[in-house]
Amino acid sequence: MRRTLFAAIGILLVLTSRQLPAAEQLTIYTVNYPLQYFAQRIAGEHANVIFPAPAQVDPAFWMPDKQAIRGYQEADLVLLNGAGYAKWVKKVSLSRMRQVDTSASFAEGYIAVQDTVTRSHGPAGEHAHTGSAFTTWLDFHQAAQQAESVMQALAKKQPANKAAFESNFAALRKDLMALDLEMQKVVAGRPGQPMLVSHPVYQYLARRYLLHLEAVQWKPETVPEDDEWQRLRYVTEDFPAQWMIWEKQPLSETVTHLDSMGIDVLVFDPCAGRPEQGDFLSVMQQNIQNLKKAWQE
Repeated sequence: MRRTLFAAIGILLVLTSRQLPAAEQLTIYTVNYPLQYFAQRIAGEHANVIFPAPAQVDPAFWMPDKQAIRGYQEADLVLLNGAGYAKWVKKVSLSRMRQVDTSASFAEGYIAVQDTVTRSHGPAGEHAHTGSAFTTWLDFHQAAQQAESVMQALAKKQPANKAAFESNFAALRKDLMALDLEMQKVVAGRPGQPMLVSHPVYQYLARRYLLHLEAVQWKPETVPEDDEWQRLRYVTEDFPAQWMIWEKQPLSETVTHLDSMGIDVLVFDPCAGRPEQGDFLSVMQQNIQNLKKAWQE
């Protein structure tokens, strides 16, 4: 009788377990593409990860419309970059319980940006850079820390899938630390090599990998004005850089003018927004290949 009873109970448990619904898929909203990439790799099929900013818009200064804000408000998790990134978050009502500041673990290491005004061509005119540098993920060690905070938030939301999240994070961390090691190898020959950058967004890259950078405020889609070229000449008198790093490929006229000054161009895309081709990992791998040119001469 006991054997029959235990067998019946076992069959009942099996049948019941088959009828239990799987954990519902999480809805996650992020404020930039790197966090979307990290979250999707870690969550896999267990989450729908949404980054609603349109292409060709800098997510750091984007203001979501009402529909996008509603999506953030209804999400199970909202992944924030921290360091003052996406200031619109403070202007709307979002549940604090659902927000995850992914860079909180290294907030004491934020790089302060001084109160400066840089002349900029185009419709934006002059504007100030203040607060903290916010492209935290360009230090790949920090990127791994941000990814870990994503994993922890997911595990808290779905404890049953914790093992899967941890396994996926381990694979992602391995990729990010491979980028970190490759960057260190690239610059090891000449640490502190002077380089110009077209936009002041590479502070964490410079700190982690011992780059010596001087920033201007130029846009790849427009040719700098005469006063900007004159300013650059003054800069290079005391800062003998032979390379300028750009977020995107600049216009050929700009490249030609820089070449006449003995300055070559390379692209290191911060990948804050969704890339036209590839993903975060492939973009960063290409960035490193581009950067190698400056150390191979």
